[in-house]
Amino acid sequence: MKTLAHLTLLSLPLVGCASAPRAHVVEPRVVDPTRGLERVDNLILPGETHFAGLWKVTSGIENAAEGYWSFDGSRLVMQVTGQAGQCDRIWTTDGRGGLTPVSNGRGVTTCAYFMPGDASVVYASTHAWHRDCPPPPDKSQGYVWALYPEYDIYAHDLKTGREVNLTTQWGYDAEATVSPLGDRMVYTSTRSGDLELWTCDLDGSNAVQVTDEIGYDGGAFFSHDGKKLVFRSTSFTPEKREQEIADYKRLLGQWLVRPSRMEIMVCDVDGANRRQVTNLGRANFAPYYFPNDQRIVFATNHADPDRRGRNFDLYAIDVDGQNLERITQHEEFDGFPMFSPDGKYFVFASNRGATRPGETNLYIAQWK
Repeated sequence: MKTLAHLTLLSLPLVGCASAPRAHVVEPRVVDPTRGLERVDNLILPGETHFAGLWKVTSGIENAAEGYWSFDGSRLVMQVTGQAGQCDRIWTTDGRGGLTPVSNGRGVTTCAYFMPGDASVVYASTHAWHRDCPPPPDKSQGYVWALYPEYDIYAHDLKTGREVNLTTQWGYDAEATVSPLGDRMVYTSTRSGDLELWTCDLDGSNAVQVTDEIGYDGGAFFSHDGKKLVFRSTSFTPEKREQEIADYKRLLGQWLVRPSRMEIMVCDVDGANRRQVTNLGRANFAPYYFPNDQRIVFATNHADPDRRGRNFDLYAIDVDGQNLERITQHEEFDGFPMFSPDGKYFVFASNRGATRPGETNLYIAQWK
């Protein structure tokens, strides 16, 4: 998943699929995901009334973002930039306050998620094509993300290190997440010629295109009952729609996308009943359902008075677009929220508590 956290600093034909083992879904159990972590309640800000306690997951690295829970709620998988100039790598927490590397350090990785059973994770990587970091996007065209067509999706066994390609052909395939039911995953792909959502079985087979409207549809998550998807989508202004679509297509032809104006959308898992939830302007992203599937938490810079849009906060909103509520109050970046499977904890990325400008770490909050 492309990281809007980077704002604070400063990818065709249907693929062939290989077989990957299935595993049973692990039911959430009584766990303490804060074991071994530093408690930092002093970093809870006035107005952050949903946080009953706060723990720091990462420290002493360049950036950590997109921390997502295991099915049993005991661990997180995340993408981490270890030092300046290094590419993002995939790591997991070890349940004792430490981190364990997953990816091999070649190329660049993004968007990791636990598979059912928690014995493996799925993530996107360019390592089959790149030994080192791929070139960064050309920022002469403004703030843009690179859609590396070398990205493929892999399933990685955490015990043996064995990896299986779930996608194998040229084009952007990334941003995979898995249904809480443990039967399907959703991801973003350019295989149709546009950035659309697709779902497939956990071995990559039976791929089905979900969305078909022009613009970037990505960063999707399933509802807890497995019936809905929530995602971010390019928002074109009515008076400039034709011009903005032309710009979008031009950038897409260069494997780039401009993420500065997106809204939160929902639809059924087959793409039916697509509906816009937010109408805030600016960049709205990283949506995730509340445990009851009746509200959505997401990150947005819509309230940032600085038109550079670097101050992101977390907000909640009903699925019908009503009752917008601000969750975080930090003056820099808060993003990538996700509830634990039992709903008791809440992980997010933040610049709070940084030891140097732009440093992003993961935090776990006890939710109330």
